[in-house]
Amino acid sequence: MKTLNYYITLMVCVITLSSCENQTEKITKQSEYNTYLEIVENEALQKAEEDLLFWENKLEKEPSQYPYLAKIAASNSQLFTISGNISNLIVAETNLKALNERTHYNNTGYLRSLARNYISQHRFREAKDLLLKAKENGENIEATYKMLFDVELELGDVTAAKTYLENIKDLSSFDYLIRLSKWSDHQGNLDAAIKYMEKATAIAESSNINTYKEWAYTNLADFYGHAGKIEQSYNYYLKALALNPNDAYAKKGIAWIVYSYERNPEEAMRILNSLTQGYHVPDLYLLKAEIADFMQNKQLNINNIDTYLALVSDTNYGDMYNAYNIELFLDSTSQMNKALALANREIQNRPTAQSYDLLAWSYYKKGNVKKALSIMEEFVVGNTFEPLATYHLAIVYKANGLNDKANALKPELKSSIYELGPVLTQEINNI
Repeated sequence: MKTLNYYITLMVCVITLSSCENQTEKITKQSEYNTYLEIVENEALQKAEEDLLFWENKLEKEPSQYPYLAKIAASNSQLFTISGNISNLIVAETNLKALNERTHYNNTGYLRSLARNYISQHRFREAKDLLLKAKENGENIEATYKMLFDVELELGDVTAAKTYLENIKDLSSFDYLIRLSKWSDHQGNLDAAIKYMEKATAIAESSNINTYKEWAYTNLADFYGHAGKIEQSYNYYLKALALNPNDAYAKKGIAWIVYSYERNPEEAMRILNSLTQGYHVPDLYLLKAEIADFMQNKQLNINNIDTYLALVSDTNYGDMYNAYNIELFLDSTSQMNKALALANREIQNRPTAQSYDLLAWSYYKKGNVKKALSIMEEFVVGNTFEPLATYHLAIVYKANGLNDKANALKPELKSSIYELGPVLTQEINNI
């Protein structure tokens, strides 16, 4: 009997270990992040609202004091960051334009502020024009070079971006290191991107400026996630929330870990539902729609897509959500022409490899696989290392009978399952 019990016990252990090997390790803990999901008074929001009212009252009493417009714009920009309310960003633009008109577009600080606003609106060409004016003025030129690097990279001009990056080289500078990290990631060197972001994070911590630390923590968390270091990613999102319990980006990051890594869509949806109660950003509803799709909850999927479409119908968003709209429209045969038109518009606004990927994907979806391949080979291959573009490339290769090239991308795609999400997992297996 003792021998029999031993073998039964051994068999149970073997089965248990085998099943554990097939399960994803649970990293997140509700007890660690639940407190950040509770609806509490947002002190940063309250302060921004108070500051806005203060400066509006000051300007009303002293209309000739146009520098107050900068303070009003800053408060509105902060409100946009905290709440996601697009109207705040547009009001900030109005005040910054008035400010620049009063100074005849000769004040470099005001030019950069308006350019920063345009960057938030994805109006990169207009931002570049303003920054070039600021560059001509020459005042605090390094600050202008930093923003020109940001804009040129967004516009796909890597040569110009690299030149500006070299102009601000300083390995002891937080601003330089975060841009060097971004540049390394753009070049496909994730290890270097992480190394430089870790150095930037150390500088932020030594400076003890909470806004720097919070930004560094969430960006480092992103990079760790890309590298498959999920536990480190999660811990840095928690560090950001410890500094700012209302950090929406960190909450979204934890929701993605719960959904994509732990495959717990119900809990991920709970996190996002708490987030969307006070933070109104359209793409959150597309993520909720994707999770609903994974849950096979068709009605919930439709409801969230409808909410997204209702939000982006606000003309204040301009071209900010073109990329999201293209992907969404391509899922509907009746809107493929609309998606193609948007893709061409995005090329005009932002001629990056990612934009050309969307154009190629639009042609593929419409059945013109040869055109799709031509665009991919000319503008995408070797110019971006984004997993979604790689997935699209593999599908286009396969559609053109280039099965060997498609299969060669599968290992890279399988290593990117966490970034691409569970919905695409089966599609990747079928390549």
